[in-house]
Amino acid sequence: MSDTNTPPQDQTNNTDQNPKKKTGLARFFSRNKDDEQKKDAATEIQSTPATVEEGLDKSRASLLGKIGHVFKGSFDLDDDLFDDLEEALITSDISVDASIRLVESLRQRVKEDKIQDAEGVISALRREIATMLKPAEQDWAVFNQRPYVLLIVGVNGVGKTTTIAKIAKQFQDQGRSVLLAAGDTFRAAAVEQLQEWGRRMDIPVVAQKHGADAAAVAHDALNSAIVKGSHVLMIDTAGRLHTQSDLMEQLQKINRVLGNLDPSMPHEVMQILDAGTGQNALSQLEHFQKAVGVNSICLTKLDGSAKGGVAVSLTEKFKLPIRYIGVGEGYYDLRPFEADAFADALIPDLNK
Repeated sequence: MSDTNTPPQDQTNNTDQNPKKKTGLARFFSRNKDDEQKKDAATEIQSTPATVEEGLDKSRASLLGKIGHVFKGSFDLDDDLFDDLEEALITSDISVDASIRLVESLRQRVKEDKIQDAEGVISALRREIATMLKPAEQDWAVFNQRPYVLLIVGVNGVGKTTTIAKIAKQFQDQGRSVLLAAGDTFRAAAVEQLQEWGRRMDIPVVAQKHGADAAAVAHDALNSAIVKGSHVLMIDTAGRLHTQSDLMEQLQKINRVLGNLDPSMPHEVMQILDAGTGQNALSQLEHFQKAVGVNSICLTKLDGSAKGGVAVSLTEKFKLPIRYIGVGEGYYDLRPFEADAFADALIPDLNK
């Protein structure tokens, strides 16, 4: 069974006992192989959740390494430097459109604030990224309706079922009652996987046999949630590519069945996106949004990828809320998205 099918466990990073000290910009612009090895060796279980900074280690190192080359040696804050910065952003999985907008805003800020040094430019870039990410930081009125129906979608391998369990656990910790629907009747053992999660967290799961009509499962689960008075109904679905028209039609059928019971349902369609897919995540979201009206995002596996910049691209293009980001394997490593915290972790304040 793959890692995405096993219950999330908290992980820790081994501590480097002999770190090589660096000062100034060298702390951020040099590659630290010890840090990379430390991250790869982080397999011990612990109870402390990963921080956003830890989750973005690889993305931060990659981006700052590229920016470091721009400021290597002597430099002038001229058009060539800003062009080089734009290229560094584009090659760090920030889309062309988002990179152009960022650099245009950065030019203006540098001019207005009379910034003249590398640290000032990078600090300004961090603030511009935070500003661009703000539309993704939205209040979640998840409990304004009861039950709040949350349909979870995405391609194969992004960790939908595991992510559902993590979100359900956090709802449960808030004192909210949750009902899960095993709508992934396509993948072998998917129903059993969700049922096992439910057993471990003491959360009921509505399920039918493998190969059953997913829309019928959603219908039964909604009726059950109404009877039980559940706060939240979370519906798992089969992973699919946008080219699999039969499975995309199955999602549309689930939407129709829920809508026939209550036109406001599902209240939210959340797409799970794997940060490791980089710019391909934009294409995935575009297709799912057209098919089933995706209106929120959960960005997983940031800790295993150097492509954290994709969050900027997604926000620049779609302006959808990013409900959670995954920065580790544990329950609480799925963290609510905060624009400032994300920007600080991606490009830290070099003066600190």
